[in-house]
Amino acid sequence: MASFSTLSDIDLDRQVAALSKELASLKRAMARRGGAYYEDGRDAALDTYSDLAGRLRDAMPAIRKQGRVIEKSARDHPAAAAAVGLVVLGLVASLLFSRR
Repeated sequence: MASFSTLSDIDLDRQVAALSKELASLKRAMARRGGAYYEDGRDAALDTYSDLAGRLRDAMPAIRKQGRVIEKSARDHPAAAAAVGLVVLGLVASLLFSRR
């Protein structure tokens, strides 16, 4: 029986060695793929950022114009602007405290 036990131990050692080699090979392949996925993700993020920056650049004149209109309205009606500010502040506070 001792020889049978030894054969199975040797067989298990060979299988473990083969699996270790296969695992190392899979790790190398995943590292290569992971690097490619990282580069693809980085390129997609850069493309999205440049697209967004271009759109914001095009929209800035309209945003500035709206900002001036809101500023003029706030100067013309300071009480209403203060009331709106307090309402917004209250909404933000209620959202923060409701999460706790």
